[in-house]
Amino acid sequence: MVNFRKGLVYLLIAVLCVTQLYPLLWLVLYSLKNNEEILSGSFFALPKTPQWHNYSEAFHSGHYTQYLTNSVIVTLSTMVCVILFSAMVAFAITRFRFKYGNIVMLVFLLGMMIPMQATLLPLMIIFKNAHILNTRWSLILPYIAFSSPIAVFILSGFMRGIPNEIEESAVIDGANTYRIFWSIIVPISIPPVMTVCILTFINIWNEYIMAATFISKEALKTLPFGVYSFVSQYSTNYGDIGAFLIMGAAPVILLYFLLSDKITKGMADGAVKG
Repeated sequence: MVNFRKGLVYLLIAVLCVTQLYPLLWLVLYSLKNNEEILSGSFFALPKTPQWHNYSEAFHSGHYTQYLTNSVIVTLSTMVCVILFSAMVAFAITRFRFKYGNIVMLVFLLGMMIPMQATLLPLMIIFKNAHILNTRWSLILPYIAFSSPIAVFILSGFMRGIPNEIEESAVIDGANTYRIFWSIIVPISIPPVMTVCILTFINIWNEYIMAATFISKEALKTLPFGVYSFVSQYSTNYGDIGAFLIMGAAPVILLYFLLSDKITKGMADGAVKG
């Protein structure tokens, strides 16, 4: 019976691995094929001759450097703002214990339920009247708004478990609220902060709907727009598209594998301490 259960667990893990890794493996093979092989319908076939030049063409024709720079600027700016804002909000909700703390937390939790598509038209009008449409701020501001609820949820769950005695000792030593926050709470909260960083990075890096709605200037477009560089009226370079998608996903995959243990640790700490 025990061996049967272990077999089921291993089978489930194997199925999950296949379903998660197969799309990435298929995309790698796709990026090394020419249009004839791709359109032949042989999805599982290896490329007859690997088309490594697809990556060179994707890099140059897809304006990879320009789009990558824009994505890095927008993503890093959003991450910094989300971390600072969410940490301060979570600190205020969990450590001050003021009368309306639960209501504030509820407002942020409600923010997790608002679909992004429902905000496109109102945001378009607001940004146009504020004269920030077609600027990086038109992406950074809504990204902060949509990333903050889950960040506050994770950080507040962790901060609730920090012993009050630590703050009481700091107050006795003469530390004020700001010193307690920056010198005690933030260093202790590094695991969930890393989790927030990685989740925000992954969500913002591949976001397309808002970027397509609020940005029309070629100089400000982000990585998801690079795919359209290989689509023309009469032809489409499918291999180059696959290569560009691999190059666009590479930073996220690399970051996740390097810091995956921190994601797990941060989420577990937040869940246990909450």
